[in-house]
Amino acid sequence: MSSTPKSLGLDTDLHQYLVAHGTPPDAVLQRLADDTSAMGPIARMQIAPEQGAFLTMLAGMLGARLIVEVGTFTGYSSVCLARGLVPGGRLICCDVSAEFTARAVQAWHEAGLDDSVELRLAPGADTLRAMPLDDLIDLAFIDADKSGYAVYYEEILQRLRPGGVIAVDNVLWSGRIIDSTDTSVDTVALRAFNDMVLADDRVDCVMLPIADGLTLCRKR
Repeated sequence: MSSTPKSLGLDTDLHQYLVAHGTPPDAVLQRLADDTSAMGPIARMQIAPEQGAFLTMLAGMLGARLIVEVGTFTGYSSVCLARGLVPGGRLICCDVSAEFTARAVQAWHEAGLDDSVELRLAPGADTLRAMPLDDLIDLAFIDADKSGYAVYYEEILQRLRPGGVIAVDNVLWSGRIIDSTDTSVDTVALRAFNDMVLADDRVDCVMLPIADGLTLCRKR
């Protein structure tokens, strides 16, 4: 596991204490985290361990039968989400990279989740639009290209059951979200997305300082 914390405002020692006082990553997640960390700077795309434990708990609390993930990368978050499913539940993973998700497929097998997870390699918007509107989603996790967040959110919300939750990663964007000098495409897209969610009367939302910022949107 990388010793550099992703969580804002936590130094390395405090982050290690935080992780140690929650459900720890098991051997599968630890191996996956170590292998992903060895990939170099791109490993920052992997979620933090405490975020993974939170997603497992959230899925379990919702009694999730159908979860959709947009942006799977090497699979850490998908393992955590799938472990929170009720027996017989399923997780649909949307990604465009066969290279990165090959690691995820391996992790699903190691974790005994082959029958619970389905990978759909295609643009996320296309995959979501192909899903029936009556296929009610209990939980969704968005962690993909930032310029696509608004589209993913809208497509998922139409298919989300009342009381279902959309969890959205990177909403604080390492603090750059409030840096007025940062006008990069991703930062501007995230600002617009955050403002859109705040104004959406179809959901109740809360922004949490977990890892790089996690917004939960509960459909009314």
